[in-house]
Amino acid sequence: MTVVEWQRFNPFDPAALQNPHPYYAALRSEAPVFYVQSLGFYLVMRHDLVNAALRDTKRFSSKFGRSTMPLSPEDEAKIQAVFAEGYQRVPTMLSADAPDHTRFRRLLSHAFNARSIAAMEPFIRQIVGELIDGWGERTEIEFIRDFAIPLPVRVIATMLSVPPERWDDVKRWSDAATAGIGTALSLDARIAAERTVNEYQHYFAGELERRRKEPQDDLLSKLVHATIDESDEANVGVDPRPLDMTEMLSMLSQLMVAGNETTTKLLAEMMRLLGEHPDRWAALQADPSGIERTVEESLRLSSPTQGIFRIATEDMHFGGIDIPAGARLVMVYAAANRDEGVFGNSDSFDPDRERLKEHLAFGKGIHFCIGAPLSRLEVRIALEALTQRVPNFRLADSNDYAYFPSFMLRGLQRLDLDLPNPALPRTES
Repeated sequence: MTVVEWQRFNPFDPAALQNPHPYYAALRSEAPVFYVQSLGFYLVMRHDLVNAALRDTKRFSSKFGRSTMPLSPEDEAKIQAVFAEGYQRVPTMLSADAPDHTRFRRLLSHAFNARSIAAMEPFIRQIVGELIDGWGERTEIEFIRDFAIPLPVRVIATMLSVPPERWDDVKRWSDAATAGIGTALSLDARIAAERTVNEYQHYFAGELERRRKEPQDDLLSKLVHATIDESDEANVGVDPRPLDMTEMLSMLSQLMVAGNETTTKLLAEMMRLLGEHPDRWAALQADPSGIERTVEESLRLSSPTQGIFRIATEDMHFGGIDIPAGARLVMVYAAANRDEGVFGNSDSFDPDRERLKEHLAFGKGIHFCIGAPLSRLEVRIALEALTQRVPNFRLADSNDYAYFPSFMLRGLQRLDLDLPNPALPRTES
Protein backbone atom coordinates (compact mmCIF):
# COMPACT_ATOMS: atom_id res chain seq x y z
CA MET A 1 0.00 0.00 0.00
CA THR A 2 1.37 3.42 -0.95
CA VAL A 3 1.96 6.25 1.51
CA VAL A 4 -0.80 8.28 -0.14
CA GLU A 5 -3.33 5.46 0.34
CA TRP A 6 -2.85 5.05 4.08
CA GLN A 7 -2.46 8.76 4.71
CA ARG A 8 -5.88 9.31 3.14
CA PHE A 9 -7.47 6.40 4.97
CA ASN A 10 -11.12 6.90 5.84
CA PRO A 11 -12.89 3.99 7.56
CA PHE A 12 -16.08 4.83 5.63
CA ASP A 13 -14.50 4.24 2.22
CA PRO A 14 -16.37 1.34 0.58
CA ALA A 15 -13.16 -0.61 -0.05
CA ALA A 16 -12.13 -0.23 3.60
CA LEU A 17 -15.55 -1.27 4.85
CA GLN A 18 -15.33 -4.49 2.89
CA ASN A 19 -11.69 -5.24 3.77
CA PRO A 20 -10.00 -2.89 6.23
CA HIS A 21 -7.07 -5.17 7.04
CA PRO A 22 -4.54 -3.97 4.42
CA TYR A 23 -5.13 -0.42 5.66
CA TYR A 24 -4.80 -1.47 9.27
CA ALA A 25 -1.53 -3.24 8.54
CA ALA A 26 -0.06 -0.11 6.95
CA LEU A 27 -1.24 2.09 9.82
CA ARG A 28 0.15 -0.26 12.48
CA SER A 29 3.54 0.14 10.86
CA GLU A 30 3.49 3.79 9.84
CA ALA A 31 1.01 5.56 12.12
CA PRO A 32 -0.15 3.37 15.03
CA VAL A 33 -2.18 6.31 16.34
CA PHE A 34 -3.74 7.93 13.29
CA TYR A 35 -5.86 11.07 13.15
CA VAL A 36 -8.73 10.85 10.67
CA GLN A 37 -9.06 14.55 10.01
CA SER A 38 -12.30 14.36 8.07
CA LEU A 39 -14.01 12.59 11.00
CA GLY A 40 -12.27 14.26 13.91
CA PHE A 41 -11.09 11.22 15.84
CA TYR A 42 -7.98 9.07 16.29
CA LEU A 43 -7.59 5.39 15.46
CA VAL A 44 -5.36 3.35 17.80
CA MET A 45 -4.05 0.39 15.83
CA ARG A 46 -1.26 -1.45 17.68
CA HIS A 47 -1.86 -4.21 20.22
CA ASP A 48 0.29 -2.77 23.02
CA LEU A 49 -1.31 0.66 22.69
CA VAL A 50 -4.88 -0.62 22.58
CA ASN A 51 -4.23 -2.91 25.53
CA ALA A 52 -2.67 -0.11 27.57
CA ALA A 53 -5.48 2.35 26.83
CA LEU A 54 -8.23 -0.13 27.70
CA ARG A 55 -6.65 -0.67 31.12
CA ASP A 56 -5.98 3.04 31.75
CA THR A 57 -9.48 4.21 32.62
CA LYS A 58 -8.29 7.46 34.16
CA ARG A 59 -6.77 8.86 30.98
CA PHE A 60 -9.10 7.08 28.55
CA SER A 61 -12.70 7.56 29.62
CA SER A 62 -15.66 5.48 28.49
CA LYS A 63 -18.00 8.47 28.71
CA PHE A 64 -18.01 8.85 24.95
CA GLY A 65 -21.75 9.34 24.59
CA ARG A 66 -23.36 7.95 21.44
CA SER A 67 -21.32 5.79 19.06
CA THR A 68 -22.96 7.35 16.03
CA MET A 69 -21.35 10.02 13.88
CA PRO A 70 -22.01 13.69 14.82
CA LEU A 71 -24.94 15.50 13.18
CA SER A 72 -25.58 19.08 12.17
CA PRO A 73 -27.55 21.14 14.74
CA GLU A 74 -30.66 20.92 12.57
CA ASP A 75 -30.45 17.14 12.19
CA GLU A 76 -29.57 16.68 15.85
CA ALA A 77 -32.76 18.54 16.77
CA LYS A 78 -34.78 16.11 14.64
CA ILE A 79 -33.15 13.13 16.36
CA GLN A 80 -33.78 14.64 19.79
CA ALA A 81 -37.46 15.00 18.90
CA VAL A 82 -37.57 11.25 18.21
CA PHE A 83 -35.77 10.55 21.48
CA ALA A 84 -38.48 12.53 23.26
CA GLU A 85 -41.03 9.96 22.08
CA GLY A 86 -39.28 7.31 24.14
CA TYR A 87 -37.26 7.19 27.33
CA GLN A 88 -34.04 9.13 27.84
CA ARG A 89 -30.93 7.28 26.65
CA VAL A 90 -28.62 7.20 29.68
CA PRO A 91 -25.12 5.77 30.15
CA THR A 92 -24.83 2.70 32.35
CA MET A 93 -22.16 0.10 31.52
CA LEU A 94 -20.59 0.54 28.08
CA SER A 95 -20.39 4.32 28.22
CA ALA A 96 -19.77 4.83 31.95
CA ASP A 97 -16.65 4.97 34.11
CA ALA A 98 -16.07 3.57 37.58
CA PRO A 99 -17.59 3.73 40.10
CA ASP A 100 -20.88 4.09 38.17
CA HIS A 101 -19.90 1.35 35.73
CA THR A 102 -18.97 -0.96 38.59
CA ARG A 103 -22.32 -0.47 40.34
CA PHE A 104 -24.36 -1.19 37.23
CA ARG A 105 -22.26 -4.17 36.18
CA ARG A 106 -22.45 -5.72 39.64
CA LEU A 107 -26.24 -5.91 39.33
CA LEU A 108 -25.92 -8.18 36.28
CA SER A 109 -22.96 -10.25 37.39
CA HIS A 110 -25.13 -13.01 38.86
CA ALA A 111 -26.68 -13.71 35.45
CA PHE A 112 -23.29 -14.09 33.79
CA ASN A 113 -21.18 -15.83 36.40
CA ALA A 114 -19.64 -19.22 35.66
CA ARG A 115 -22.36 -21.17 37.45
CA SER A 116 -25.23 -19.40 35.67
CA ILE A 117 -23.62 -19.76 32.25
CA ALA A 118 -22.83 -23.46 32.78
CA ALA A 119 -26.45 -24.07 33.73
CA MET A 120 -27.52 -22.84 30.29
CA GLU A 121 -25.60 -25.50 28.39
CA PRO A 122 -28.45 -28.05 28.05
CA PHE A 123 -30.80 -25.30 26.86
CA ILE A 124 -28.31 -24.08 24.26
CA ARG A 125 -27.68 -27.62 23.04
CA GLN A 126 -31.42 -28.08 22.58
CA ILE A 127 -31.69 -24.93 20.48
CA VAL A 128 -28.69 -25.91 18.35
CA GLY A 129 -30.14 -29.37 17.76
CA GLU A 130 -33.54 -27.98 16.79
CA LEU A 131 -32.03 -25.52 14.32
CA ILE A 132 -30.01 -28.19 12.53
CA ASP A 133 -33.07 -30.47 12.56
CA GLY A 134 -34.91 -27.67 10.81
CA TRP A 135 -32.67 -27.99 7.76
CA GLY A 136 -34.27 -31.36 7.05
CA GLU A 137 -33.02 -32.92 3.83
CA ARG A 138 -31.84 -29.62 2.38
CA THR A 139 -28.45 -29.56 0.70
CA GLU A 140 -28.29 -25.75 0.49
CA ILE A 141 -28.68 -23.35 3.40
CA GLU A 142 -28.16 -19.68 4.08
CA PHE A 143 -26.21 -20.13 7.28
CA ILE A 144 -26.84 -16.71 8.82
CA ARG A 145 -30.61 -16.84 8.41
CA ASP A 146 -30.90 -20.55 9.18
CA PHE A 147 -28.55 -20.75 12.16
CA ALA A 148 -26.32 -17.80 13.11
CA ILE A 149 -29.19 -15.38 13.78
CA PRO A 150 -31.77 -17.61 15.52
CA LEU A 151 -29.36 -19.30 17.93
CA PRO A 152 -28.17 -16.25 19.90
CA VAL A 153 -31.50 -14.45 19.47
CA ARG A 154 -33.38 -17.31 21.11
CA VAL A 155 -30.83 -17.54 23.91
CA ILE A 156 -30.84 -13.85 24.84
CA ALA A 157 -34.58 -13.50 24.27
CA THR A 158 -35.19 -16.33 26.72
CA MET A 159 -32.84 -14.73 29.25
CA LEU A 160 -34.88 -11.52 28.91
CA SER A 161 -38.22 -13.40 29.18
CA VAL A 162 -39.33 -12.46 25.66
CA PRO A 163 -41.94 -14.99 24.44
CA PRO A 164 -41.30 -16.94 21.20
CA GLU A 165 -43.87 -14.94 19.23
CA ARG A 166 -41.70 -11.83 19.76
CA TRP A 167 -38.27 -13.34 19.06
CA ASP A 168 -38.18 -11.70 15.64
CA ASP A 169 -38.68 -8.37 17.38
CA VAL A 170 -35.51 -8.94 19.43
CA LYS A 171 -33.49 -9.12 16.23
CA ARG A 172 -35.27 -6.10 14.78
CA TRP A 173 -34.73 -4.08 17.96
CA SER A 174 -31.06 -5.09 18.10
CA ASP A 175 -30.51 -4.10 14.48
CA ALA A 176 -32.08 -0.72 15.18
CA ALA A 177 -29.94 -0.15 18.27
CA THR A 178 -26.75 -0.76 16.28
CA ALA A 179 -27.84 0.77 12.97
CA GLY A 180 -25.85 3.98 13.38
CA ILE A 181 -22.72 2.52 14.98
CA GLY A 182 -19.78 2.98 12.64
CA THR A 183 -22.01 3.62 9.63
CA ALA A 184 -22.73 6.56 7.34
CA LEU A 185 -26.46 6.23 7.87
CA SER A 186 -28.84 8.73 6.31
CA LEU A 187 -30.89 10.94 8.61
CA ASP A 188 -34.14 9.25 7.59
CA ALA A 189 -32.65 5.83 8.33
CA ARG A 190 -31.38 7.00 11.73
CA ILE A 191 -34.80 8.40 12.61
CA ALA A 192 -36.45 5.11 11.60
CA ALA A 193 -33.95 3.17 13.70
CA GLU A 194 -34.47 5.37 16.75
CA ARG A 195 -38.23 4.98 16.49
CA THR A 196 -37.72 1.22 16.55
CA VAL A 197 -35.55 1.66 19.65
CA ASN A 198 -38.45 3.58 21.20
CA GLU A 199 -40.67 0.58 20.43
CA TYR A 200 -38.18 -1.65 22.29
CA GLN A 201 -38.22 0.76 25.24
CA HIS A 202 -42.00 0.84 25.52
CA TYR A 203 -42.23 -2.95 25.32
CA PHE A 204 -39.69 -3.55 28.09
CA ALA A 205 -40.98 -0.67 30.21
CA GLY A 206 -44.33 -2.45 30.24
CA GLU A 207 -42.69 -5.75 31.17
CA LEU A 208 -40.68 -4.13 33.96
CA GLU A 209 -43.76 -2.47 35.41
CA ARG A 210 -45.52 -5.85 35.40
CA ARG A 211 -42.57 -7.33 37.33
CA ARG A 212 -42.85 -4.51 39.85
CA LYS A 213 -46.41 -5.59 40.65
CA GLU A 214 -46.00 -9.33 40.10
CA PRO A 215 -42.35 -10.43 40.55
CA GLN A 216 -41.16 -13.55 38.75
CA ASP A 217 -38.01 -15.59 38.97
CA ASP A 218 -36.30 -13.82 36.08
CA LEU A 219 -33.72 -11.17 35.25
CA LEU A 220 -36.31 -8.43 34.74
CA SER A 221 -37.69 -8.90 38.23
CA LYS A 222 -34.20 -8.89 39.72
CA LEU A 223 -33.49 -5.54 38.04
CA VAL A 224 -36.78 -3.98 39.16
CA HIS A 225 -36.19 -4.97 42.75
CA ALA A 226 -32.44 -4.34 42.84
CA THR A 227 -30.89 -1.43 44.68
CA ILE A 228 -27.90 0.63 43.67
CA ASP A 229 -25.53 2.26 46.13
CA GLU A 230 -24.52 5.79 45.20
CA SER A 231 -21.44 5.82 47.43
CA ASP A 232 -17.97 4.70 46.40
CA GLU A 233 -18.00 2.09 49.14
CA ALA A 234 -21.00 0.01 50.01
CA ASN A 235 -23.33 1.30 52.74
CA VAL A 236 -21.30 4.37 53.68
CA GLY A 237 -23.50 7.37 54.29
CA VAL A 238 -25.93 7.01 51.38
CA ASP A 239 -29.09 4.95 51.32
CA PRO A 240 -29.36 2.51 48.40
CA ARG A 241 -31.94 3.37 45.76
CA PRO A 242 -33.75 1.35 43.11
CA LEU A 243 -32.77 1.61 39.48
CA ASP A 244 -34.89 4.04 37.52
CA MET A 245 -36.60 3.04 34.29
CA THR A 246 -34.05 4.71 32.00
CA GLU A 247 -31.19 2.85 33.67
CA MET A 248 -32.93 -0.51 33.40
CA LEU A 249 -33.77 0.07 29.74
CA SER A 250 -30.17 1.03 29.00
CA MET A 251 -28.82 -2.10 30.66
CA LEU A 252 -31.32 -4.38 28.96
CA SER A 253 -30.58 -2.82 25.57
CA GLN A 254 -26.87 -3.46 25.98
CA LEU A 255 -27.53 -7.07 27.02
CA MET A 256 -29.92 -7.62 24.12
CA VAL A 257 -27.50 -6.27 21.52
CA ALA A 258 -24.35 -7.83 22.94
CA GLY A 259 -26.20 -11.10 23.43
CA ASN A 260 -26.87 -11.71 19.76
CA GLU A 261 -25.26 -9.31 17.27
CA THR A 262 -21.62 -10.23 17.84
CA THR A 263 -22.32 -13.95 18.23
CA THR A 264 -24.16 -14.01 14.90
CA LYS A 265 -21.23 -12.35 13.19
CA LEU A 266 -18.71 -14.65 14.84
CA LEU A 267 -20.59 -17.81 13.86
CA ALA A 268 -20.79 -16.73 10.22
CA GLU A 269 -17.15 -15.72 10.00
CA MET A 270 -16.02 -18.93 11.69
CA MET A 271 -17.90 -21.03 9.12
CA ARG A 272 -16.40 -19.00 6.30
CA LEU A 273 -12.91 -19.61 7.69
CA LEU A 274 -13.56 -23.33 8.10
CA GLY A 275 -15.04 -23.48 4.60
CA GLU A 276 -11.81 -21.98 3.31
CA HIS A 277 -9.83 -24.55 5.32
CA PRO A 278 -11.66 -27.89 4.94
CA ASP A 279 -8.69 -29.67 6.46
CA ARG A 280 -9.48 -27.92 9.74
CA TRP A 281 -13.09 -29.10 9.56
CA ALA A 282 -11.95 -32.67 9.09
CA ALA A 283 -9.46 -32.32 11.93
CA LEU A 284 -12.18 -31.13 14.33
CA GLN A 285 -14.40 -34.04 13.32
CA ALA A 286 -11.56 -36.42 14.17
CA ASP A 287 -10.50 -34.60 17.34
CA PRO A 288 -12.98 -32.15 18.91
CA SER A 289 -10.39 -31.01 21.44
CA GLY A 290 -9.39 -28.26 19.01
CA ILE A 291 -12.82 -26.61 19.07
CA GLU A 292 -12.12 -24.04 21.78
CA ARG A 293 -8.93 -22.84 20.06
CA THR A 294 -10.83 -22.65 16.77
CA VAL A 295 -13.39 -20.39 18.41
CA GLU A 296 -10.64 -18.15 19.84
CA GLU A 297 -8.80 -17.91 16.52
CA SER A 298 -12.06 -17.02 14.80
CA LEU A 299 -12.58 -14.28 17.38
CA ARG A 300 -9.08 -12.96 16.77
CA LEU A 301 -9.39 -12.90 13.00
CA SER A 302 -12.99 -11.74 12.73
CA SER A 303 -13.28 -9.38 15.76
CA PRO A 304 -17.04 -8.79 15.28
CA THR A 305 -16.78 -5.70 17.46
CA GLN A 306 -14.05 -3.96 15.51
CA GLY A 307 -13.35 -1.33 18.16
CA ILE A 308 -14.63 0.93 20.90
CA PHE A 309 -14.58 4.68 21.51
CA ARG A 310 -12.69 6.38 24.33
CA ILE A 311 -12.26 10.03 25.35
CA ALA A 312 -8.88 11.46 26.38
CA THR A 313 -9.26 13.07 29.81
CA GLU A 314 -5.98 15.02 29.63
CA ASP A 315 -3.33 16.19 27.21
CA MET A 316 -0.91 13.35 26.60
CA HIS A 317 1.82 11.97 24.38
CA PHE A 318 0.58 8.59 23.22
CA GLY A 319 1.73 6.31 20.43
CA GLY A 320 4.31 8.84 19.29
CA ILE A 321 1.97 11.80 18.87
CA ASP A 322 0.35 14.46 21.05
CA ILE A 323 -3.30 13.86 21.94
CA PRO A 324 -5.33 16.78 23.34
CA ALA A 325 -7.74 16.44 26.24
CA GLY A 326 -11.26 15.80 24.99
CA ALA A 327 -10.11 13.96 21.86
CA ARG A 328 -12.18 10.98 20.70
CA LEU A 329 -10.25 7.81 19.98
CA VAL A 330 -11.24 4.42 18.62
CA MET A 331 -9.41 1.44 20.09
CA VAL A 332 -9.36 -0.74 16.97
CA TYR A 333 -9.54 -4.32 18.24
CA ALA A 334 -9.50 -5.67 14.70
CA ALA A 335 -6.14 -4.01 13.98
CA ALA A 336 -4.63 -4.99 17.33
CA ASN A 337 -5.68 -8.60 16.81
CA ARG A 338 -3.60 -8.80 13.64
CA ASP A 339 -0.50 -7.17 15.10
CA GLU A 340 2.45 -9.10 13.65
CA GLY A 341 4.51 -8.39 16.74
CA VAL A 342 2.10 -10.46 18.84
CA PHE A 343 0.54 -12.85 16.33
CA GLY A 344 3.16 -13.83 13.77
CA ASN A 345 1.76 -14.51 10.30
CA SER A 346 -1.24 -12.70 11.68
CA ASP A 347 -3.54 -12.82 8.63
CA SER A 348 -3.51 -16.63 8.53
CA PHE A 349 -6.09 -18.89 10.16
CA ASP A 350 -4.08 -20.92 12.66
CA PRO A 351 -5.87 -22.13 15.81
CA ASP A 352 -2.60 -23.67 16.98
CA ARG A 353 -0.74 -20.37 17.11
CA GLU A 354 1.05 -19.16 20.21
CA ARG A 355 -0.26 -16.27 22.34
CA LEU A 356 -3.80 -16.84 21.07
CA LYS A 357 -5.31 -15.89 24.42
CA GLU A 358 -3.89 -12.37 24.06
CA HIS A 359 -6.47 -11.33 21.49
CA LEU A 360 -8.67 -8.36 22.38
CA ALA A 361 -11.93 -9.32 20.68
CA PHE A 362 -13.88 -8.91 23.94
CA GLY A 363 -11.85 -5.96 25.18
CA LYS A 364 -9.75 -5.86 28.36
CA GLY A 365 -9.92 -4.36 31.81
CA ILE A 366 -13.07 -3.39 33.68
CA HIS A 367 -15.10 -3.17 30.47
CA PHE A 368 -14.27 -6.72 29.35
CA CYS A 369 -17.47 -7.97 27.72
CA ILE A 370 -19.79 -9.31 30.41
CA GLY A 371 -21.38 -11.67 27.88
CA ALA A 372 -18.12 -13.19 26.64
CA PRO A 373 -18.58 -16.51 28.52
CA LEU A 374 -22.08 -16.91 27.09
CA SER A 375 -20.96 -16.14 23.54
CA ARG A 376 -18.05 -18.56 23.81
CA LEU A 377 -20.36 -21.28 25.14
CA GLU A 378 -22.88 -20.81 22.35
CA VAL A 379 -20.26 -20.91 19.61
CA ARG A 380 -18.44 -23.88 21.15
CA ILE A 381 -21.66 -25.90 21.41
CA ALA A 382 -22.62 -24.88 17.88
CA LEU A 383 -19.30 -26.00 16.45
CA GLU A 384 -19.43 -29.30 18.33
CA ALA A 385 -22.87 -30.07 16.91
CA LEU A 386 -22.07 -28.86 13.40
CA THR A 387 -18.91 -30.95 13.09
CA GLN A 388 -20.80 -34.00 14.37
CA ARG A 389 -23.83 -33.60 12.13
CA VAL A 390 -22.50 -31.97 8.94
CA PRO A 391 -20.17 -34.49 7.25
CA ASN A 392 -18.79 -31.82 4.94
CA PHE A 393 -19.78 -28.55 3.36
CA ARG A 394 -18.49 -26.06 0.84
CA LEU A 395 -18.87 -22.33 0.42
CA ALA A 396 -21.42 -21.86 -2.36
CA ASP A 397 -20.45 -20.12 -5.59
CA SER A 398 -23.33 -17.70 -5.00
CA ASN A 399 -21.43 -15.99 -2.14
CA ASP A 400 -20.21 -12.45 -2.73
CA TYR A 401 -18.92 -12.11 0.88
CA ALA A 402 -20.37 -8.63 1.26
CA TYR A 403 -20.04 -7.14 4.75
CA PHE A 404 -22.39 -4.76 6.48
CA PRO A 405 -21.14 -1.20 5.88
CA SER A 406 -19.93 -0.54 9.43
CA PHE A 407 -16.36 -0.02 10.55
CA MET A 408 -17.32 -0.79 14.17
CA LEU A 409 -19.50 -3.91 13.85
CA ARG A 410 -18.22 -6.05 11.00
CA GLY A 411 -20.12 -9.06 9.75
CA LEU A 412 -21.18 -10.88 6.62
CA GLN A 413 -24.59 -10.09 5.22
CA ARG A 414 -25.19 -13.68 4.12
CA LEU A 415 -23.32 -16.97 3.83
CA ASP A 416 -24.55 -19.64 1.44
CA LEU A 417 -23.38 -23.19 2.16
CA ASP A 418 -23.65 -26.29 -0.02
CA LEU A 419 -24.11 -29.54 1.91
CA PRO A 420 -23.16 -32.49 -0.33
CA ASN A 421 -25.06 -34.66 2.17
CA PRO A 422 -27.95 -33.51 4.38
CA ALA A 423 -27.23 -32.98 8.06
CA LEU A 424 -27.21 -36.19 10.08
CA PRO A 425 -30.00 -36.83 12.60
CA ARG A 426 -29.39 -36.13 16.25
CA THR A 427 -28.05 -38.95 18.38
CA GLU A 428 -29.42 -39.36 21.89
CA SER A 429 -26.87 -38.64 24.60
